[in-house]
Amino acid sequence: MLTKEIYNSASHQWFMFGRDPEKPERIIDTNQFMIKTKAHALLMDPGGIELFSAMLANVVKQVPVEQITHLFASHQDPDIISSLGLWDRALDNATLHAPWLWEGFLRHFGMNTIKFHGIPDEGYTLNLDGVSIQFIPAHYLHASGNFHVYDPRAKILMSGDVGAALEPPGMPLEVENFEEHVKLMTLFHQRWMPSNTAKNDWVERVSKLNIDKMCPQHGRIFTGDNVKRFLDWFHKLEVGTAIKTVDH
Repeated sequence: MLTKEIYNSASHQWFMFGRDPEKPERIIDTNQFMIKTKAHALLMDPGGIELFSAMLANVVKQVPVEQITHLFASHQDPDIISSLGLWDRALDNATLHAPWLWEGFLRHFGMNTIKFHGIPDEGYTLNLDGVSIQFIPAHYLHASGNFHVYDPRAKILMSGDVGAALEPPGMPLEVENFEEHVKLMTLFHQRWMPSNTAKNDWVERVSKLNIDKMCPQHGRIFTGDNVKRFLDWFHKLEVGTAIKTVDH
């Protein structure tokens, strides 16, 4: 599994984990992210159960396991959080921050030791050693209770399924040619994002943030001007198109 440091300052670091060549062939590739401060670490969308051993092995190279005191799940999908039951056995003092709406579903993955902190619909801010991490509402993109993570100091937005692309192995970590990358994103966003109203609300909200990197949980990272290119493209895209294919 690849480990990539994507931000480093005196206060904290961001890491990306993914592109695991040993993952089962029919399992979609996912990006996992971690923020490390002096005394804490926040592990975001830590992955499916089949990735747990690779994730644990790579995470502990960057931070002692006892320093992982916070987990985040953007929503309830198994590709990002079905490993919860195994993290529950590995961590002694951790809290899962996730949409309040999904608590009863997330507990099916196993959560006896990890504490649950439901994120209210409007979101909230988590303080990690003086670093303010914001949980930004992203409802219906694609889950009815959904959040993204924004770090104003690092200017990074972890954007969940927004910006995702399902690609073959060996692709670059960052978007290089935006127009070419659109071909890999269009169908995914049209099918998985159900609401144009929710989409446009999110674009308006996120456009007010100062973002250098937008990091989805599938595919490549958007940097620099490609962040605005994505927001402009997504705002114009019609989503929820699957209903048009149904024969009434």
